[in-house]
Amino acid sequence: MKLPESQVAVLQAASANDARSIEQLAADTDLKPETVTGAAFELESAGLVTVEESTDETVTLTEEAREYLRDGLPEVRLYEAAADAGADEGSVQMGRVIGQSGLEGPQVDIALSNYARKGYGTIENGEITADPDADPESDAEYAALAALDADESVEDETVLEQLESRGLVAISESTVRSVTLTDEGVTAMMEGVETAETVGQLTPEMLTSGEWRDVEFAEYNVEADAERIDGGKTHILRQTANRVKDTLVGMGFEEMEGPHADADFWINDALFMPQDHPARTHWDRFALSNPTEIDDLPEDLVGRVEDAHHNGVGEDGEGYHSPWSEDFARAIALRGHTTSLSMRYLSGHEVGELEPPQRFFSVEKVYRNDTLDPTHLLEFFQIEGWVMAEDLSVRDLMGTFEEFYEQFGITDLRYKPHYNPYTEPSFELFGEHPTTGELVEVGNSGMFREEVLRPLGVDCDVMAWGLSLERLLMLMYGFEDIRDIHGTLADLELLRETEVLH
Repeated sequence: MKLPESQVAVLQAASANDARSIEQLAADTDLKPETVTGAAFELESAGLVTVEESTDETVTLTEEAREYLRDGLPEVRLYEAAADAGADEGSVQMGRVIGQSGLEGPQVDIALSNYARKGYGTIENGEITADPDADPESDAEYAALAALDADESVEDETVLEQLESRGLVAISESTVRSVTLTDEGVTAMMEGVETAETVGQLTPEMLTSGEWRDVEFAEYNVEADAERIDGGKTHILRQTANRVKDTLVGMGFEEMEGPHADADFWINDALFMPQDHPARTHWDRFALSNPTEIDDLPEDLVGRVEDAHHNGVGEDGEGYHSPWSEDFARAIALRGHTTSLSMRYLSGHEVGELEPPQRFFSVEKVYRNDTLDPTHLLEFFQIEGWVMAEDLSVRDLMGTFEEFYEQFGITDLRYKPHYNPYTEPSFELFGEHPTTGELVEVGNSGMFREEVLRPLGVDCDVMAWGLSLERLLMLMYGFEDIRDIHGTLADLELLRETEVLH
């Protein structure tokens, strides 16, 4: 029997008694693993070997896990500090316990989120208790980390899943192939196997010399499994963002640009958002610590905005009659909406004074301290837009939405009246999810109030909106959880296999 050289080498290195892995065969034959794999599949097709596949799972500790192995889990450190402070006998002020624990930054939130889950105690109204019967020394997650660090296996899948969700371990799977000689293969080896003088690849030299006429080419099994290679491509979110931009440019809009970290003045004050509004507290915004404030605010505009907050605009203006601080207005935070760009452009601060009619848009990232769920993320993309013109109405605004969403196959929009401090009238937009049939909120909109426009120096109508790019994808593709397509929990297989709509 004559076989290609690589197949002969694999056949000779294989065993009828012990399954040998591709890596072992590659080491014995000095062939590349992919060459051995191809030869093994060819031999399997000829009935000379069997190729078995299994899945090998590898669990690797992250740097964060190694830090916890050294210093202790944050929730355990919190429990120990609480017990030392007397929380095992009664409630103790949580701030005091956190200070004694030595936890800082993100570790505080990690400790708080896992403390009650593990039954170490309760946290309510700023007070913490420690269960005296809790046993942190037998913490299952810490024990699993210690076992993995010692190259021992962990059988409890629930604990492994929890560690993976916390980002303390990385679990990867790989396919392991092993080769065993069949009875036919043993017989072939006993009868003798010779190396066939075959050529596996046509070269330019063979063509120019004419040698190709006399050589014997190796046969290829085109039905054999090949290694899957996933090439890189533009993320579906970016593809849709580019399509949104093209659509709005086609509707006559120009694109806005501006900073992600901006003064609260542009993010909220210029929008007639009161400084004591709940959405402006440290619980809902991401403030910066270095630098903490911005210096180049236009003083005249700051004065007019402050006056609008105190006294309102026009004879019937009321204002908020609430405290207003220029220091707060100068404070820097990550923008919670791209309407900060609209304020910069409408005021003339960004590109100079604008004369109506004007149309501007942006498709940019915004940041909010929201609770993660299927429709909310801490950072997401907002489709901002506004039109400045005389005699605009809600009908013009709705017509703009109908034209825009129709370009993406969405024709059944619903509207619901809404309250915004900066627009009146205002309404939210909803679309029907293609698979669940539920109504999904896709945006917020309205006509800017005089209290917004007058301080900016705008004396005509401006209709504006903020739409969600991720929720547009939900309506287009039927995604039910935006965490599958955006963020650290993204489903890579879903992203690879989703066919882009045009």
